[in-house]
Amino acid sequence: MERAEAEAILDGDRGTAVGLLLRLDELVEANQCLVEANGRLEARVAELERRLNRSSRNSSLPPSQDPPSAPKRPGGKGSGRKRGGQPGHEGRYRRLLPSERVDEIVEHWPERCRSCAHVFAERERVDVAEPSRRQAAELPPIAVRVTEHRLHRVCCPECATVTAAEPPAASRWAFGPRLQAAVVTLAVRNRVSRRDTTELARELFGVELATGTVDAIIQRAGDALAGPYTELEQRLKQAAAVNIDETGWKTCGGSRTLWGALTSRTAVFRIAAGRHAFEAKTLLGERFAGIVCSDRWRGYDYLDPIQRQLCWAHLLRDFTAHSEGLSEQHDFGCAGLVIAHELFAAWDAYQQDGSRARLQARITPLQAKLRTLLEHAARKSPRTKYHRDFARNLLKRWPALWTFTHTDGVEPTNNHAERGLRGAVIYRKLSLGSQSERGERTIERLLSASVTCRLRKQSLFAYLTHALTAHARGDPIPALT
Repeated sequence: MERAEAEAILDGDRGTAVGLLLRLDELVEANQCLVEANGRLEARVAELERRLNRSSRNSSLPPSQDPPSAPKRPGGKGSGRKRGGQPGHEGRYRRLLPSERVDEIVEHWPERCRSCAHVFAERERVDVAEPSRRQAAELPPIAVRVTEHRLHRVCCPECATVTAAEPPAASRWAFGPRLQAAVVTLAVRNRVSRRDTTELARELFGVELATGTVDAIIQRAGDALAGPYTELEQRLKQAAAVNIDETGWKTCGGSRTLWGALTSRTAVFRIAAGRHAFEAKTLLGERFAGIVCSDRWRGYDYLDPIQRQLCWAHLLRDFTAHSEGLSEQHDFGCAGLVIAHELFAAWDAYQQDGSRARLQARITPLQAKLRTLLEHAARKSPRTKYHRDFARNLLKRWPALWTFTHTDGVEPTNNHAERGLRGAVIYRKLSLGSQSERGERTIERLLSASVTCRLRKQSLFAYLTHALTAHARGDPIPALT
């Protein structure tokens, strides 16, 4: 305020006083705008810092996308442990095959005495102990066996009709079921590209294949698996517990979603338009009565919380992200991390002793601690604004945090589904997804068969051989059992 203005107010100049008050109102309003803008900028800086600090430790990002500046993951190179087996780890060695499974046995006898160089005669070759055994596996020279089918024509002497021989089912295609099964296994299980498959076929099997032929073989295998895939879908909808997850997919460059649902012995993959509840219902069935283990994605919110198990591995990353915040958010995250680590310690102990009563006894105090922590954070307060929604989200789904404590076959993490999707994600990155709706159905069926065979410790190659053989003959396709 200028001196003249102050003197004018003291002298009772009403116009000057009103003008000054108007200027003060303008300054207050401008200051309020600056405060609000500063708040928005602070929130934006905090959000940008959060994004910058995202890694596989505190978000759903895969480890492959961790920036070089990301802190080391627990158990990684920064853990202080050496590579390889740790002290106390039971070593694993290649077991010798029984003699009846050995193709050739070669006897080796010493020629001279290692002490006096005496040359052993034939009659002196007498074992003083059991011989030591060494086995060496080797591939025989591999060459594709080509069979030519000649279909002769004969003229009937009675009616002069020319009749041709019927081709056998094995000659329906130019390549036999075993060769086709090998091509499909390389493409789906080992994620070998079409071009590399042609090179491997030429170098390993001595057969020439075009890339289009490889693709036709893969599509044929997908057609053959239509029936078994439907059976897997029906079996999944009747399961007692299912792990489910979803990831991105590409079809002709457009965005799609690959869903994966797994039990202990069954895997079903489905490519759909998006990540909505409708797709989850389609995969699991409208009347699914089992337990669903998943992350907190809203597409599963149509399920009752008592029918769910939330993934604690995801929650561990969420608490880690909050622990890297400031003030009360930091304290909230650190307290949540303590609870999560104690929960996993209790689960590891249960894996060892199998005592569910002891598991529940250890989990009960953790439930009380977490409830208190979440209820305090869920209160409307400026100091809880960064983690308030997260706390309310967990309170809303509270029963889904503890299903693993009382239901057999349910684990506290969704790692089973994430491991099942890992190969599909690599396949998508290498192949750039699908190019048609038929291609989507093909990869759905082949991925389902591949992971199901792995879960059941069966040979995918052997199963595909049986399936393609039956498909060539027109017989029922064997189920995945």
